[in-house]
Amino acid sequence: MKMKFLLMLAFCLLTSSTLYAKDNDVSMRYDIECAGTGAEGTFLVKVWAYSKKNKVETNLLKKFAVHGVIFKGFAGERGCTSQKPLAGSPGVEQEKADFFNPFFSDNGDYLKYATIVSGSTETIKLGKEYKVGVTVTVSKDLLRKDLEAAGVIRGLSSGF
Repeated sequence: MKMKFLLMLAFCLLTSSTLYAKDNDVSMRYDIECAGTGAEGTFLVKVWAYSKKNKVETNLLKKFAVHGVIFKGFAGERGCTSQKPLAGSPGVEQEKADFFNPFFSDNGDYLKYATIVSGSTETIKLGKEYKVGVTVTVSKDLLRKDLEAAGVIRGLSSGF
């Protein structure tokens, strides 16, 4: 009898966690592009997240904007110049995982570098998923300064 109960409990937990994951599915797939010129010391970027729902949490969109500035960079469009990622190589995220895991956690430090421009949300339906976009101001100078101070990236004044 105990065995049946444990099996039923395990089945219920697995099923509910799978359904939860499907309902809240937002992949780490996103695009970042220039959205114009921002104020001094900032980037104005448009971030597009892909989701099964037509709405994406604002903190996740901020996370994608900061992540994109650090690791992807973006092409020059709309009067912008191309921006290389702040991190010199793509492997920095894994090499400095002890820094970036808490940095990008829920309510992590990434939030202090990103501000969503109100009224800038766009949603496009693509087959069975949605592409949700928002314009974000990223404080690039403060972000660079803090990443340099933490030893995550090299300073601009450091030698080659």
